[in-house]
Amino acid sequence: MKFKLDENLRTHGASRWATAGHEVETVRGEGMGGAADDVLFAKCCAEGRVLVTLDHDFGHVLRFPPEDGAGIVILEPGPRTTPARLLARIRDLLAALDVHELKGALWIIEPGRVRIHDRRDSSD
Repeated sequence: MKFKLDENLRTHGASRWATAGHEVETVRGEGMGGAADDVLFAKCCAEGRVLVTLDHDFGHVLRFPPEDGAGIVILEPGPRTTPARLLARIRDLLAALDVHELKGALWIIEPGRVRIHDRRDSSD
């Protein structure tokens, strides 16, 4: 699976992604630091990459419909963001990939749970 780490994640856990067999790019590595959310979302959709971020704005599914692309993951590290908490959420995400399909869905990874919003099967 192909992922893009938002600039607020820098390269946290990048080696874990590769070890798990996933391809990872970073916003900073592509020189997109400071890009507007709309631009970043469109790039991820065009590249078929899942956006992984700390930015809760990407949870607005009307503005950023996850089904238009490979999906969106929002990591929620807890009350204080620390590298250890971020790595724990990344481990949770990688474990959840073994059980659930991410394509086109919004996942919010919190301590102790994964919330999955999948509108592809809704009959709107």
